[in-house]
Amino acid sequence: MMGLASPLDASQLFGLFAHFLVLSLLAIGGAITTASDMHRYVVVENRWIDEQTFTASIAIAQAAPGPNILFVAVIGWNVAGPLGALATMVGILVPSSTLTLLATRWAERRRETRGVRAFVGGLAPVTIGLLLATGWVLAEPYLRDPGHRWGTLALLAVTMVGIVRTKVGPMWLVGLGALAGALGFV
Repeated sequence: MMGLASPLDASQLFGLFAHFLVLSLLAIGGAITTASDMHRYVVVENRWIDEQTFTASIAIAQAAPGPNILFVAVIGWNVAGPLGALATMVGILVPSSTLTLLATRWAERRRETRGVRAFVGGLAPVTIGLLLATGWVLAEPYLRDPGHRWGTLALLAVTMVGIVRTKVGPMWLVGLGALAGALGFV
């Protein structure tokens, strides 16, 4: 874990906050849809944490009980400790929560208009694209490793078929992935 070894200065901490503030407004479908850009910012661009720490941050938070947005706090913690967790969580929560409250009240009064229905319908492909980008970022390190490549591809295929062709809940597929990892297949 590289993040806590070198604490961020005030301008870097503000940059972390500001980046998550912007991502908050792009998080259509939840904060997880912006994980690919979080990865780009904290791993690739700034090198505050490594690939494994980033992936583990998401996995640990998703496995824990509670809201799935907790991964944002874990990423912030791994980057800069308690102040990093505070910066990322306030950045990701305040704008989107405020916008959601205002937009929901406005749209509720206009829910039958063509514009509101088109907007809601148009969000589905955007959300799917963002989720695919997040999935790719999380799977890519394992696809590059020859020892994990085929197991990862098999798990991805089973997950896709499970989601598209069955009514199996996503948590069962997450459990299958955890079991495959624990048994060393992925």
